[in-house]
Amino acid sequence: MEYIKDIDALEALYGEPGAVSLRKVTPGLTPLYRKWIMASRLCILSTVGPDGTDGSPRGDDSAVVQELDARTLAMPDWRGNNRLDTLRNIVSDGRVSLMFLVPGSNNVMRINGRAQLTTDATLRARFDKGGWQPATVIVISIHEVYSQCARALLRADIWGGADDSADLPTIGQIMAEITDGEEGGAAYDDAWAARAAKTMW
Repeated sequence: MEYIKDIDALEALYGEPGAVSLRKVTPGLTPLYRKWIMASRLCILSTVGPDGTDGSPRGDDSAVVQELDARTLAMPDWRGNNRLDTLRNIVSDGRVSLMFLVPGSNNVMRINGRAQLTTDATLRARFDKGGWQPATVIVISIHEVYSQCARALLRADIWGGADDSADLPTIGQIMAEITDGEEGGAAYDDAWAARAAKTMW
């Protein structure tokens, strides 16, 4: 198998980008980009660092980010598994890409920029959930905002209402498989919902 290693060879395989795909890029939030992104409760945050790349889903019960100004967003780092893959990358490198989704919409909004972490008490308090606050907040300096066309989500029929999860292995089953039964199993699956409810924020 041969691999493409030359940009000119790559570009020769595809046509020129359309005018809309180039002109849709803005250096910050426009009123309508703002409206779309603030409707998103879920995004994928991608980072890069010395140990590799990371893509992490980020979700909230309201807007997944808050706007500090037209070129700056804030995202709480809610409780997780404490691997800190995303946060280590941000401290080491800072380059980030975010993909915002809204249920029912086949379009996706994308932001590229740089991120930093803060423990600023005032900013953390903006995300308070019944006394719970994030340990850190990710502050994102926007370099570019643009929409992603709907083809990928249309192909996948992602909002079509089908539930394809019936035959998927559970996380407990996966953990039991890769640890020879030392972790996971049915007990892990049975206890997970209650454990997650106690550590949601």
